[in-house]
Amino acid sequence: MATTATMEAADIAVVAVYFILVLVVGILAMWKANRNTVSGYFLAGRSMNWAAVGASLFVSNIGSEHFIGLAGSGASSGLSVAAWEFNALLLLQLLGWMFIPVYIHSGVFTMPEYLSKRYGGRRLKVYFAALSLVLYIFTKLSVDLYAGALFIQESLGWNLYLSIILLIAMTALLTVTGGLVAVIYTDTVQAFLMIAGALCLTGISLFKVGGLEGMKTKYMEATPNITAILLSSPNLTYSESCHHHITPKPDSLKILRGPRDPDLPWPGFLLGQTPASIWYWCTDQVIVQRVLAAKNIAHAKGSTIMAGFLKILPMFIIVIPGMISRIFFADELACISPEHCMEVCGSASGCSNVAYPRLVMSVMPVGLRGLMMAVMIAALMSDLDSIFNSASTIFTLDIYKMLRKQVSSRELVIVGRLFVVVMVIISIAWVPVIIEMQGGQMFYYIQEVSDYLTPPVAALFLLGVLCHRCNETGAFWGGMVGFILGALRLLLAFVYREPHCSQPDTRPSFIRDVHFMYVAAILFWVSALVTIIVSLCTPPPRKEQIRTTTLWGLNKRNLKQEEGKKSEEDFNILKPLNHVTRDGNKINGIEANHESAHQSNGHASTNIDTKTVEKAENGGVRVLEEEEEDCFGGGAAEGGRCIKVLEWFCGFQEKPSKVQVITAQEQEKIVDELLREPLHTKIILNIGLVVICSVGVFLFIFFSV
Repeated sequence: MATTATMEAADIAVVAVYFILVLVVGILAMWKANRNTVSGYFLAGRSMNWAAVGASLFVSNIGSEHFIGLAGSGASSGLSVAAWEFNALLLLQLLGWMFIPVYIHSGVFTMPEYLSKRYGGRRLKVYFAALSLVLYIFTKLSVDLYAGALFIQESLGWNLYLSIILLIAMTALLTVTGGLVAVIYTDTVQAFLMIAGALCLTGISLFKVGGLEGMKTKYMEATPNITAILLSSPNLTYSESCHHHITPKPDSLKILRGPRDPDLPWPGFLLGQTPASIWYWCTDQVIVQRVLAAKNIAHAKGSTIMAGFLKILPMFIIVIPGMISRIFFADELACISPEHCMEVCGSASGCSNVAYPRLVMSVMPVGLRGLMMAVMIAALMSDLDSIFNSASTIFTLDIYKMLRKQVSSRELVIVGRLFVVVMVIISIAWVPVIIEMQGGQMFYYIQEVSDYLTPPVAALFLLGVLCHRCNETGAFWGGMVGFILGALRLLLAFVYREPHCSQPDTRPSFIRDVHFMYVAAILFWVSALVTIIVSLCTPPPRKEQIRTTTLWGLNKRNLKQEEGKKSEEDFNILKPLNHVTRDGNKINGIEANHESAHQSNGHASTNIDTKTVEKAENGGVRVLEEEEEDCFGGGAAEGGRCIKVLEWFCGFQEKPSKVQVITAQEQEKIVDELLREPLHTKIILNIGLVVICSVGVFLFIFFSV
């Protein structure tokens, strides 16, 4: 059943309207954003409300690889892939209630910076920063581009290179000009667009198959007509060894499955995949950076609750449509041999990845096909702008600042934007490799690569937050042992590739029979054990290292405040908390707090508004105006019109602020405001926490028994 539908003029018009809408929103955000500061560009000035952050969390995670990968795995193996979505629902609450308060208390911008501040030294910071950038390229950026190219190829037949380059260029322009404010605002628009388009497709598809019960019945019967395929293509052959690939699996309608299941063994998922997922949801820069942009801890927690409810949707708007696509296109998606798969979709490993775009082009009417095309472009651009923004943050604040001790805020922001350009060039250079990449289930490819590299990182962060006795030596050796074991297993996985179904599997037993989730469990617990043992055998960390970077330090601070400030009235929780006022002028309090944190940790001070931060005589922090040359070799005010236009485009102010002094007490007050929750707000948030966690556990149980 070949798909002959193509995009028509109405569909193209919908896509064009979408592009105009996103660009307008981005330009408006760029106009309003305080982009000339590090906090303004990288953390949106910590001014975002819970709804915007929650929508951004959802859209940043749901990229084109989810539409292609989740739907493809749904077509291939049923509901099991939805386990990652329900698991994320729970881990998001771990982020909001345990990790984010510690991150705010420690005053960090990036996750490598947290490792450095918690454990001390540079080697952990450099290790995590480099690992994050590598993972962005090989498990996020490359896969996103491949998924977007696949959808464009199925729906439009455009030249892949040209379409990808245009999409990257538009995304990079949006990110470079607007920073995180533009990213979060456009994510909010795209969240509504994605959900609306995907709900339309789900409703139409379910109607065509007779509802949810009809889908379940017909999916278990969705097998290809081998006889008809062989008659239509006499040159094809069929091997009985491929039979288990073309028939739906007996447990397709369950999420958690038996211990030896090749897709989702429940012990491996709970003990291995869950700790590995902590890396993404609680320590990955893309996710954490958005929550840190919230006004205060109440908005941060509210955003994780909102994102948790939104994470229920992918099972119904992506996985189930993928299963329906198999019902409609069993002869194509469940191809009977590697030769047949090559004929259908150009990949010998399988064709399940084309499930979602084929369903869109088959069941959606004119106009709505354009809406779904816009949804896919929205998903691609959202994921790309998240990667570009977060990767530039890590490179700028964790690598570049280490190489250049004395660096101005202007130079930091420029370097961040230039690194986005470098990411664009790398992305385009990877396009030929991406197009040739083959894999029957893209989503499982992402998880397997991540599970070999990220569990040690998750262990280090968990122990860093929970165990104040762990030190840098233990963390380093725990991370290195886990990394070496994981990298070795990943290398073996590339050497011993899974053969096609028509070929015998001659891989070693420990490669063939041990699921990657069990490997992730081993890596996580071994790394944690090594870290604890080495830490106990070496001197404990200094009090300064654990005072603001652990739950122990945070709880100690809260107890001290409760004893000393019982009579103080609660601050208005909705009041903007990204500045303090002194002598009639504003200065970003979080930036000053961040700078003082850098000084206490031995890092070079970097003022945000092209100023220098120095210790004042009264024990506070003095912010001094600094005369410096810009990247063009002279003051911006002396440049011509072209340079002034470029200065506006890059978001630099013409005049620096005046001398300001922020005392240590004021810095403490700023953090107090960020972490303060009135009693009624705390009760509402805790009720929301109980509800969302109960829903997550119920969904796991309901779809697994």
